[in-house]
Amino acid sequence: MVSGVGIDMIEVPRLKESMKKESGFRELVFSQSEIAYCQPKTNRFEHYAARYAAKEAFFKAIGTGWLDGTAFNEVQILNAPNGKPEISFIGLTAETIKKLKLKNIQVSLTHLKELASAVVVIEK
Repeated sequence: MVSGVGIDMIEVPRLKESMKKESGFRELVFSQSEIAYCQPKTNRFEHYAARYAAKEAFFKAIGTGWLDGTAFNEVQILNAPNGKPEISFIGLTAETIKKLKLKNIQVSLTHLKELASAVVVIEK
């Protein structure tokens, strides 16, 4: 049964500026695995922005917004071997999210030069 749906959109140049201006922003928002995936990409800021949008969409889908005991860089959007984006959790965030007893989380990403968007659907 679907228990939540979240959607988010972000302007790629806005995220790019935040990453260039604010020291430590990238590490605060993205996991080391996400950075390793995005950094070598030609259009890396589009990939970062899509992952940022997915994190925002996830917190909307759970219906509570950003929870105590969670950190943005502990919510990871990684790709399965077939390229499909998947959400996973590490650190304290993994423990916090486990208590919610979510059964299935689907993630869809899209990005263009100027915009990135994501949709998250959660089943319980």
